[in-house]
Amino acid sequence: MGQRVLVVDDDPTVSDVVRRYLEREGFVVELAGDGQQALDAYHAERPDLVVLDLMLPGIDGLEVCRRLREQDRALPVIMLTALGEESDRVLGLEIGADDYVTKPFSPRELVLRVQSVLRRAVPAMVQAEELIDGSLRVDAARRTATLRGRELALTVREFDLLVFLMRNPGRVLRRTELLQQVWGWTFGDQSTVTVHMRRLREKVEDDPAQPRRILTVWGVGYRYEYA
Repeated sequence: MGQRVLVVDDDPTVSDVVRRYLEREGFVVELAGDGQQALDAYHAERPDLVVLDLMLPGIDGLEVCRRLREQDRALPVIMLTALGEESDRVLGLEIGADDYVTKPFSPRELVLRVQSVLRRAVPAMVQAEELIDGSLRVDAARRTATLRGRELALTVREFDLLVFLMRNPGRVLRRTELLQQVWGWTFGDQSTVTVHMRRLREKVEDDPAQPRRILTVWGVGYRYEYA
């Protein structure tokens, strides 16, 4: 049986088109038309990924995302946002969404985003690798990260971003390069990187306002420095 995707959108036409495209690629698709249905379907079906529209009747998409994150920090979530909803998109990324697609969108593009996120979410058969920076330890193969012995609650993208940074210490990494290497995008909104960096700093830095590991290179990008 294929991986399970929960599609949450109150527009039945959009939901049906997305469902058909995903099913052609072998996914098992469950549909929900509002926020409460989405939460109920999550508990009943335990999907591998959620495609979540932000504009939902009743419980809105941002609150659904927040509640899903409380239940499962590793569950991949792709947001669907309207073209002019940049503030909501940024807030969704702050809450913990892994990716977004802007309406109107190509169903094929959405399928590619789903496949990309799921590939990163499932641990691959990779050579054992442990990245250590003082009290920060990252096991790339097991996809776990600990700080002072406590496991960090990282989303799929946050974990991938941390690993990429730690594998490239001292290098100035442009946002466009990070989008391509971590998200798999050849173009996209660079604020996505900014939001994820801010969330990552909150989890790995003693003082996120004065980071020692993830440094900003103003006007260019970021650099990782080992302690």
